[in-house]
Amino acid sequence: MSSWKKAAKASQKTHRERHQPEIRKHLGLLEKKKDFIARARDFQEKKATIKLLRKRALNKNPDEFHFHMINSKMINGVHREKDKEDQHTPEQIKLMETQDLKYVSYKRNIEAKKIDKLQSQLHMIDAANETQNQHILFLDDTEMKNFDLAKKLNTHPALLSRRTNRPTLSVIKTMKLPELDNKTLIKLEQKKHMTYKELEKRVDRERELTVVEQKLEVGRALKNKKIKKPILVKSGSKTAAPIYKWKFERKR
Repeated sequence: MSSWKKAAKASQKTHRERHQPEIRKHLGLLEKKKDFIARARDFQEKKATIKLLRKRALNKNPDEFHFHMINSKMINGVHREKDKEDQHTPEQIKLMETQDLKYVSYKRNIEAKKIDKLQSQLHMIDAANETQNQHILFLDDTEMKNFDLAKKLNTHPALLSRRTNRPTLSVIKTMKLPELDNKTLIKLEQKKHMTYKELEKRVDRERELTVVEQKLEVGRALKNKKIKKPILVKSGSKTAAPIYKWKFERKR
């Protein structure tokens, strides 16, 4: 009898939902049962959420205090967090949340090596274009009348504005200089400017990673429950890690 039931079940035809009729294709897709279930569940979830929010709004105490009231302010209709002394930059928050101490230390060492390599290729004195020359010459009244700075420094007049690499006339005569046009000189100046820009960005990046590394080290030390809680000496900021003072304990 049981074998007969199995045979009867096997012979039963599985009824499927009908496909979209050709004449109704212009009306859009035909909704199946699984589509209706998904739509119904989404509707019920939204209905329950609205009901819960309405209940919370009715039970809310208008005089209730929350720290976010004094730690934020409205700017153009949008709540913005007030600047705190111990607040982190978005880059620091992203690094501290997604990476660990070893990775940050590894990236900082890479940046430090690249900075050393760039500094070895450039003259750092030329970078400070805003600094004026302060070479003082003491002259008599007679010398001031026919004074020639290029003759005094024994160099070419075109090299007077240079702070570094200002050769004398005797050295210039012995030098074998290549013939460079204005287009090549402009390209060399642009390359030099871009290299200084890259160096500046890498220095800022290395400083940022150093601050993040110090903050992670302090955070790891504070999580150690075996030692007593330290005293806060100086609060942290965006450019420096907080400073704590631990009580000295003599180890046996």
